[in-house]
Amino acid sequence: MTEQTDNRFSLDSRLTQDCFTLAALELSELLLMDNALLPWFILVPRVEVIELHELSPHQQWILLEEINLISHFTEQTYTTDKLNIGAIGNIVPQMHIHIVGRKTDDICWPGVVWGTQQRQAYDQTQLDEIAQLLKAFLPSDTQFHKPAKKS
Repeated sequence: MTEQTDNRFSLDSRLTQDCFTLAALELSELLLMDNALLPWFILVPRVEVIELHELSPHQQWILLEEINLISHFTEQTYTTDKLNIGAIGNIVPQMHIHIVGRKTDDICWPGVVWGTQQRQAYDQTQLDEIAQLLKAFLPSDTQFHKPAKKS
């Protein structure tokens, strides 16, 4: 295993199709699932391995810090009753971690969010607002991407 991240990194096409890329954190790309019914963020570490235990201890520590950071952002920005954090990867094998803010009255409660058919796409105003909130919350050296509606 190497401490280096993969210079040939690219997102799985399903993540690209379903999400907006918001920022590049130290280890991971920060994505937003295009479903405004739930605050649903995804961290995708820029590594070749697919299982968490395959990361070096240092990479695991950085990833945990990023999970905590986005978890705090989600709790402070949205009204949540529970956070769901998971690395499932059965459909998309590329390592990625879901961070989903849940409410007891959300569309999936108490079930899981994976595979939900109910969706509401973000509009550009909502995307810009989330980007601004992240810019105010994340470290100043974070590289941000402008989320734009897909054509």
